[in-house]
Amino acid sequence: MDKSNTRNLILAVVLTALLLLGWDAGVRYFYPQANKPKPVVAASASPEPAASAKPTREGGLTNAADIAAEAKDLKAALNPAGRVPVVAPGLSGSLNLTGGVIDDLTTNRHTATLDKASGPQRIFSPAGTPAQHFAQFGFLGQGVAAPNAGTVWTAPQGARLTPQSPVTLTWANTTGQTFALTYAIDADYMLTITQGVANAGAAPVSLKPFALINRTDKTASVDSYNVHSGPFGAFDGTVSFDPNYSDVKDAGQISNAGKTNWVGFSDIYWMSALIPDAAGATSDFRALGNGIFRADLVYGDANVAPGQQLTRTTRLFAGAKESTVLDRYEANGVPHFGLAIDWGWFRWFEKPIFWLLKSLFGLVGNFGVAIILLTLIVRGVMFPIAQRQFASMAAMRAIQPKMKALQERYKDDKAKQQEEIMKLYKTEGVNPLAGCLPIFLQIPVFFALYKVLILAVEMRHQPFALWIKDLSAPDPLHILNLFGLLNFTPPAFLGIGVLALLLGITMYFQFKLNPAQMDPAQQQVFAIMPWMMMFIMAPFAAGLLIYWITSNVLTIAQQAYLYSRHPQLKAQADKDAVDAKRAKARG
Repeated sequence: MDKSNTRNLILAVVLTALLLLGWDAGVRYFYPQANKPKPVVAASASPEPAASAKPTREGGLTNAADIAAEAKDLKAALNPAGRVPVVAPGLSGSLNLTGGVIDDLTTNRHTATLDKASGPQRIFSPAGTPAQHFAQFGFLGQGVAAPNAGTVWTAPQGARLTPQSPVTLTWANTTGQTFALTYAIDADYMLTITQGVANAGAAPVSLKPFALINRTDKTASVDSYNVHSGPFGAFDGTVSFDPNYSDVKDAGQISNAGKTNWVGFSDIYWMSALIPDAAGATSDFRALGNGIFRADLVYGDANVAPGQQLTRTTRLFAGAKESTVLDRYEANGVPHFGLAIDWGWFRWFEKPIFWLLKSLFGLVGNFGVAIILLTLIVRGVMFPIAQRQFASMAAMRAIQPKMKALQERYKDDKAKQQEEIMKLYKTEGVNPLAGCLPIFLQIPVFFALYKVLILAVEMRHQPFALWIKDLSAPDPLHILNLFGLLNFTPPAFLGIGVLALLLGITMYFQFKLNPAQMDPAQQQVFAIMPWMMMFIMAPFAAGLLIYWITSNVLTIAQQAYLYSRHPQLKAQADKDAVDAKRAKARG
């Protein structure tokens, strides 16, 4: 091996090492605790400093003391005597008669963890609990007594909020004004709250209806460069994923410009949002200190004359970001609600891939099998392109002697050499980039599936087979800890699981079937590539690795078939491989 090739090999190894170490640091930054289950701690556990906890991809409490305190506080706060039960297909929980707030909601369709026994995913928790997250609706009065957070509202005897039975809470002051909050709920995650006031007093009153969402950032999912977590909303028909919690904390208060279509807070899988009625309202985000944030929706001043009434209707979404549900709300008049999922610029491609994946799941009942079928469809669509790729490769091999002659003739004039080679391509009708086309065409599909796996709550906790219990999470079994038998978790870049190993092996055989590269440095890069990708892809979602492994297997089968259709190409590939080995031996 000459000095140039030795230098290239050393450089390739160094760059690979830097990439692996840098990738581990990046994964730990953007996906902290990606492989670690949320701890479950008894109430007697010794407390830890809350500041030590970091947000995870799914969100939720991560500090041991907070988890213990939340369980204890919920038992005390959720006293049935002062609450109205919420019983609906999508949500369960209760309304708090003190303040008339919605502060107890859990989803019926999604569990808190992969363990089905962990119970439903909690969306709202009462004020003062570690996972504080609630919505309040009320009035700001000018010269008139209005209900506040300490007001105890009156509910009808035996009231239960269901899709078939709305609930109205009432409270009256001493000057003749009667206030009402009417709650209705649908079968998914939308509540409709009608704020009303009837003025039976002797003088007009001025009131300003408002709604707010209050939450802690302790339960926030990690906010990364490609998936937003934090304050968001739609203003003047445009969805905004700004600002983040730190921006609001630094500013104290950020007012939203333009007409507010909806406003609230987003996690990767969950969201809470206020949707004003046609009267319109202003909105802002506020930092209240100690990691507590608020989204405000405030209607304009309204004068209520004696004998008159005022009503404002606000909708509250509190639940999972299920794509079909959000799209249905958008179709029913909530502007761009389907874009509450942070699909990014390439949603035009990601959403069709997601639709196809869900359609396949509807047929087979397993998202892992659906991913394999999706891969089959993608490879089938690209098969004619692959045929043309092999034809181009055959043509490239056929003109190799002419290319070598040109390279030798113009070895001292690189510009002329390149010009003559391009003329040769044109004369022979060969496209040197044709072999790259299938790879480029797969990139959008790969990226779309990546976004679907990290964004779609429908993929959360979806099993495949055997040890793969969650396709949206990395392979849980690692070779270095003997598949969980040893009590330690390897760092991300060494967390090689079975799927990552299969990826490396299938990519190795795929490259082996390719014609040997003439450049020794390229041969070395292609020899390292499968194992480098094995390390890089190990921390990614299991579903993504299943897609790539299936694609590799299909590519190997496709190459074997096309070699049978182009025997001259196979013969040339075998000859190139022998020549490459001889050249390496001589070097």
